[in-house]
Amino acid sequence: MMMRTLVLCLGLVAGTFAFEAAPANRRAFLNKVAGASAAAVVASQVPLVANAEIEVPTQSTTYEFPNDWGLTYSYDSDAAKVRKHMVIATGLAKGSENMETFGKNMKKEMIDFVSYYRRFPKVAGKPSFSTLYTSINVLAGHYTSYGFKYPLPEKRRKRLYQEYAEIEKSLRRGR
Repeated sequence: MMMRTLVLCLGLVAGTFAFEAAPANRRAFLNKVAGASAAAVVASQVPLVANAEIEVPTQSTTYEFPNDWGLTYSYDSDAAKVRKHMVIATGLAKGSENMETFGKNMKKEMIDFVSYYRRFPKVAGKPSFSTLYTSINVLAGHYTSYGFKYPLPEKRRKRLYQEYAEIEKSLRRGR
């Protein structure tokens, strides 16, 4: 439905540009119509990432408390580990066992990760790093504003799970 609306809007825009005040000649008119039509077709074929549906798991009070906190100073393994810990943190419900300890460890690990890896231009330029940095800011901001005992709201959780999926894809591609 959204794709049809997008194509229709692009078609209307193309028509508007095609029928400007006085086209110089027929060739100019046909070039404008063809260009606008091609743009509409290409736009209809581009996947819309923002609309990708991510399944948000329900919050849980049971989880396996990680024992592997800290960095190994290997970007790929550290990024995957921080992402894994953030997924656990995002899924915690109110009243989870050791939630405050988990949150404190998580925040320290996120700060260590960002402060170490942002110094390296080759790492800081990777899509996985920038998306992970954004996710870290969201989770750290939640901890700063609400403390470690309160779970994330549904809207924030959905956004984070979308970013986690994007990070995982980028890491698999080595980016």
